[in-house]
Amino acid sequence: MSTPSTQKTPLLEVRDLSVTYAGGAQAVRGVNLTVDAGRKLGIAGESGCGKSTLALALLRLLPARTKVTGEILLNGEDVLAMKWGQVRAVRWAGASIVFQGAMHSLNAVHRIGDQIAEPILLHKKATPAGAKKKAGELLEHVGLPAARANAYPHELSGGQRQRVMIAMALACDPDLIIADEPTTALDVMIQAQILRLIEQLVSQQDLGLIMISHDLAVLSDTCDRLAVMYAGRVVEEGPSAAVFENAQHPYSKALSGAFPRIGDRSSRFAPRGLPGDPPDPSALPAGCTFHPRCPVALDSCTTQDQELRDAGAARRAACVLVEPGAADASLRQGAEEARSTS
Repeated sequence: MSTPSTQKTPLLEVRDLSVTYAGGAQAVRGVNLTVDAGRKLGIAGESGCGKSTLALALLRLLPARTKVTGEILLNGEDVLAMKWGQVRAVRWAGASIVFQGAMHSLNAVHRIGDQIAEPILLHKKATPAGAKKKAGELLEHVGLPAARANAYPHELSGGQRQRVMIAMALACDPDLIIADEPTTALDVMIQAQILRLIEQLVSQQDLGLIMISHDLAVLSDTCDRLAVMYAGRVVEEGPSAAVFENAQHPYSKALSGAFPRIGDRSSRFAPRGLPGDPPDPSALPAGCTFHPRCPVALDSCTTQDQELRDAGAARRAACVLVEPGAADASLRQGAEEARSTS
């Protein structure tokens, strides 16, 4: 007699997702990701690595002529296969997004209370009076007085506007929130407040969270797991602390090394970085797309691309120097040292 399966369906499952813009730019290439309810996934990478394109693809917010293939399963249903009416029903109610740059995302000529109430009314979750009341409650939920609902965006500070964006994302009680650079242009004190707020909301409401940033340090402090993207692909993924402190892919290592450690004099006086820029997505190099910038590239890297492979406990990395099944980085570190001294 078989035992009933207790495995839960992931809140979000992305399978082999690829995005190609009109003109041939391959912005996302074969990405696979999973997010469970109550869990936080960070996506890191430089500008131009495909992070924001991935976020927009999840809710079908890309330009009409963009080619999108693969599967985006939200609560088991493929967003890419939905009819237009189903997609509209999913936006805000199933999944919502916090865009970077709140001043550019809010309508300058409408009061913020009306903007928060708009998705509530569109999804018929309340009467106009009820939507107005909930807008005030949401503002209080994110640390702003309900009376600020009558304010215009220009009357709020940067941190307050970002709180409004988070309140708007919560308006229809979504299961998943996608936060695309939610702390861009905020000072460090306000940034810390916004990050703590997001963490609390995810924990209290059992939401799934995808947080996108170029700042690996912020993501490692906020998220459970990290996925590092380069040239449209995930090149490393694993537990946040492990990826940040002991990266297995040379690109992840460079991102991590760009942030000085408190108390580490060597990183303070000689911060590490990475020369060059990510490749043009319409003219990707052959082989491993990172090899032109990689400090430990082998000859084979110029012709052979690398798939994600086992890099330890719950970790994967797409690098020829990562041995399948390796429990630690000792073998890879030895290879790197040999290459750098040759």
